[in-house]
Formats: sequence, structure tokens, C-alpha cells
Amino acid sequence: MQLSYWEYKSWFSNVDFTIIGSGIVGLSCAIQLKERYPKSKILVLEKGSLPQGASTKNAGFACFGSISEVLSDLRSHSKEEVVNLVQKRWEGIHNLRQLLGDKTIGFEQRGGHELFAENNPELYENCLEQMEHLNRLLQPVFGKNPFVVTGNIFGFGHIREKYITHQFEGQLDTGKMMHALIQKCLSKGVPILNGIQVEELLEQGNGATLVTPDFQFTTRKVFVATNGFASKLLKTETVRPARAQVLITEPIKDLKIKGTFHFEEGYYYFRNIDDRILFGGGRNLDFKTEETMEFGQTQTIQAKLEELLHNIILPHQPVKIDRRWSGIMGVGAQKTPMVTQVSNSVFCGVRLGGMGVALGSLVGKELAELAD
Repeated sequence: MQLSYWEYKSWFSNVDFTIIGSGIVGLSCAIQLKERYPKSKILVLEKGSLPQGASTKNAGFACFGSISEVLSDLRSHSKEEVVNLVQKRWEGIHNLRQLLGDKTIGFEQRGGHELFAENNPELYENCLEQMEHLNRLLQPVFGKNPFVVTGNIFGFGHIREKYITHQFEGQLDTGKMMHALIQKCLSKGVPILNGIQVEELLEQGNGATLVTPDFQFTTRKVFVATNGFASKLLKTETVRPARAQVLITEPIKDLKIKGTFHFEEGYYYFRNIDDRILFGGGRNLDFKTEETMEFGQTQTIQAKLEELLHNIILPHQPVKIDRRWSGIMGVGAQKTPMVTQVSNSVFCGVRLGGMGVALGSLVGKELAELAD
């Protein structure tokens, strides 16, 4: 396809900043760039008809790490690294709420509750023993102790009678959040062009050439915000894809469950939304298969999600599945996001480690600051 004079002149000439990826990071970056450089020409490119990856497919958890997740992180990260990561998640949620407003994104702070299986007393006892230590470690981040012990008020099955609750965790409406980000971006005069997949980035003098299947153009600086798909463009950066499978029930009459819930070190997670239960996870059942950029479901994980839904979340209650989907996250050996300058004209904000809702807006802001 050859671009007409009008197409090239209107969209692809004299471009200052091009963002690849229209998820939370990409759109937050575009908004920040426009505020910092109001006269600049900015372009957001998206390969899908809607934002791909995880931004429109996540569970909408405003979370900072359940107690077992934090303990797991402390086995592979220093205390300083873990505290800094939790701090970034906390700041990221505040940044997102300030940018869009709680009502706009449907934000509710109902707490995040970790459930513990009856048949795994070691994990439960270890978390209880370490709770005071973790509260002291994270108290400076939240201003008070984040973790408290609460009772099983929702009647979940085959779990300990006590949860360990993170008081400051919340939930939001992913669709409302992304719609608001898109509208904010457009209101600032930043176009989002869907259906354009960038196949290659070529450093060229004081800029970079973006190669698509149909055409190519030059931009002064380019920001890669494709997270789980980043390795396609960033050959030297280490970001692995990680698929997350999700299902949601049909509406449930008189649903009492409110809040966000985790178990098995965060590998399973569920919440209420619109009188339904949204439930996802199970990647730990088959890490190798789920290290993919392909959307879809597997029988192994879907069967396990349904089993846990019927035995733990809604025991003895008939429920039907309404919809299933998957999202692609970006992970690595370290959970710290990768926000860096890759080359003279190329920058990236990727590897959000399954915490895109909490980290996305902050990573987008930090990414934009690299343009200075």
C-alpha cells in the first residue's frame, strides 16, 4: 500500500514522538508527552482493533502484592527492591486515580484478601509468622500496617477460617479505565491509529524508521509500550510473554462476595463485578505452554478454574460460565519494570510482571520523562 500525499502529510510526516502500543503504559506516556511538549506531533500505533496484550483483558485489581507474593519476592529480591516495587505500585495506583478520577474508573477500596487452602498449613503458618515483620517493612509505604487477619465471612469452601487481608487493595472497571484513557488521549489531540503493526525499528541519524507491512515512516523518537510482545521489537531486552486465562460467570442472584481475592501466591485471583465472579489464573499449572504470545485457552487450566470455582469460591451453588478470554503479560527474572533508553532514538517501558493496572500509569510517566 502506498500512502497518499494527504495520508502522509496528516499522520506520518514530521512526527516527534511515536508510541507503539495503546495500553495503559502507551496512552499514559502519550498524555504525559503532550503535557510536557504541547506543540509536539505525537502518534500512537496499535496493532489490534482494541488495545491488545493485557490492558483491556486484565481482572481490574488495584493490588500491591498479597502477603505470600511479597514473601516469595523476598526470596529472589532484596528487601530494598521489594519495598521499592511495592512503593511504585502504590504510587502508580494513586497516579491513575488522580489522572482519571475514582468515579470514572469505578475504583473501590474493599481490600485484597488472601485465602489459604486447608491442605497447605505450612504456607498459612509461615504467612502468619511473617506478618508482623512485613507490616514493619511496608508500613512506611502505606502509612499504617497493610496486613490484618480477617474471618471467612463469604463462606468459601476448603480454606482456612481466616484470611490475611491487605487493607489498601482495591478494584476498578478495566473497560471504563481504558475508555477514559483513550478519550483523554484524543482530547489532547493525540491520534490513536489501530490496525498498524510495527515489524521493525531502524535507527536512522537523529530518528528512527518504523517499518509496517504496508509502509514505513520516520519519527524523531519512538517509545515501545508493548509489554508481553516487546521481544518482537527489542531483540536485546529480556521480556518473556506470559498468558493469563480468565473466565466470568453469568449474573448470580444475591451475590454477597465483595472485594478482590488471591490464593496460591497470587497464581489464582477472583473478584466480584456486576453480580458476577471473574476468576483467572492457573499459569503455574503449565508455565511452558503459557509462555506464549498466542491468545486462547487450554483444557488443563480451564478445567482447574471451573473445579476451584465450584469447590472453593461458590461451593454447593449452581453457576454458569458466560465468557472466557486470555491476556498476554510481560515478565522476566526481575519484577522491576524495564523503563530504559534502548538506543539513541528508541525507549521502552515494559515487563510489568502482571501488575500493569498498578504500575502502568507510573511506567508511562517515567517513559515520557526519558524524552528529555
